[in-house]
Amino acid sequence: MRIAITSEDGDSGALRELRRWLSEEPELRGRIRAHTPGPLRPDTMGLEADALLALLAPGGVAAVFAGALVAWVQTRRGDQTVTLTRPDGTTVTVSTTRLKGLNAEQNARFVRELAASLDTPPTTMSAPARPRTADDEPPVPPRLP
Repeated sequence: MRIAITSEDGDSGALRELRRWLSEEPELRGRIRAHTPGPLRPDTMGLEADALLALLAPGGVAAVFAGALVAWVQTRRGDQTVTLTRPDGTTVTVSTTRLKGLNAEQNARFVRELAASLDTPPTTMSAPARPRTADDEPPVPPRLP
């Protein structure tokens, strides 16, 4: 699954630091890439990212990613807000203000919930279900005396 990671203030320096931090996790090496939706500006030198792209696979990689991301956000000075966007458009925002003051148990629960939200396969678009009617109910067998 592809997860786009953006910084609220568009701070490419913070994204570079986050990319470096995430890439230090063995399970995430090679899975985090800089992502620029358009061509580079002529006044830039090197690869500046408007976003990062995380390529996560089922089986625990999302848990490693969530734990590393939360740890990075918690180590930041000041306010840091990172938004994760799933392929289906679902977004999750992680910020220092939300994580400050969590005890170890609350922190672990947050990481588990974040990992679960990222590990869930994207929903597929389907036609809306029609409302159920009495005709849809299976027949009730008669009661024997």
